[in-house]
Amino acid sequence: MDPRIELRHLRYFLAVAEKLHFGRAATRLHIAQPALSQQIRQLEALLGAPLLRRTSRVVELTAAGRAFRPRARDLLGRLSEDLDEARRVARGESGRLDIAFVSSASSTIGGLLRRVTDERPDVLVRLHEGFTRTVVDRLEKGVADVGIVRDAEDRPGLALTTLFEEGFAAVLPVGHELAARRRVHAAQLSAWPLVLFPPSAGTEAFARNMQPFHEAGVEPAIAFHASEWNTILHLVAHGLGVTIAPLSAAAPLPAGAVAVPLAGTDARSRMQIAHRAGDDNPLVSAIAALARNAAKTQD
Repeated sequence: MDPRIELRHLRYFLAVAEKLHFGRAATRLHIAQPALSQQIRQLEALLGAPLLRRTSRVVELTAAGRAFRPRARDLLGRLSEDLDEARRVARGESGRLDIAFVSSASSTIGGLLRRVTDERPDVLVRLHEGFTRTVVDRLEKGVADVGIVRDAEDRPGLALTTLFEEGFAAVLPVGHELAARRRVHAAQLSAWPLVLFPPSAGTEAFARNMQPFHEAGVEPAIAFHASEWNTILHLVAHGLGVTIAPLSAAAPLPAGAVAVPLAGTDARSRMQIAHRAGDDNPLVSAIAALARNAAKTQD
C-alpha cells in the first residue's frame, strides 16, 4: 500500500461506503462535508482509481471501491488488534517471557507458573533449566528475562531479590541406617560418599552446601559430581551415595530416596529471583511480583 495513504483515508472511505451519502458520513465523522470529499479524492488519486461514483442523486461504489472496501476494513481491524496487543504488552498482560531456573527450584517454579497461567493467561512462558551460574549467564546474555536461582552472588547489572530462606535436609537411600532418624548431623553424614553438583555450577551455592560439613570440622568425600539435580537424586536412590539439599528441593523425591532434616548447622539457602537491572519489560516486574507473592504463600 502507498505509504502516503493514512488511516483517516481508510476511515473516511469506509464511512462513505457504508452510508453512501457524503453528508451523513461527514456527520458521523464529525467533519465538514467538503473536507471529507477532499480526503476521498486524495485517496482515489493515491490509488489511481475512482472508488465512488457520484451523481446529483446517489453515491455508488465502483468496482475498485467494492474490491477495496473489505481490504480497508481488514487493515483497520488488524491495526486495532495490533494496538490492543501493544497496550496489553505494555501493561504486562501479554507477550513472551523466558524464565531460567535452577533444577532445585521445581516447587517454586511450579507455583509461579500456576499464578502466571491463572492471572496472565496470554503470556507465553519458555523455560530454561540449569544451575545458578548458567541461569545468571543466560540473563547476562539476554537469553532469559527472569531467573530463579539459589545463593547467587552479587554481580554488576544484576538485580537480585531473596524470595525466602530455608534450611537443609540429608537425602539418603531408603534403608540407609540414618534414614529412620528424625534428624541427622553433617558429621554423621560424612561417613558416606557424597553426590553433589560441581563448584562451577555456582560458587556460593556450592559453599552453602558444604557449610554444614565445615561447621562440623569434616571434609566429605565426593563420589560423584552431577550437573542435573534429578541425576543427583537418582544416584542417591540407587545407593551410590548421599547428598544434602535445601528443604524445598528435597520433595518430591524419586522412589528409593528419603529426606531427613539436617541438624546442628546454621547453613541457610536463599531462593532468589533475578533479572537485568533496569529492565523496562513490564512482564519482568509483573512476574517478579507474582514470584514474591507465591513465595509468601509457600511460607
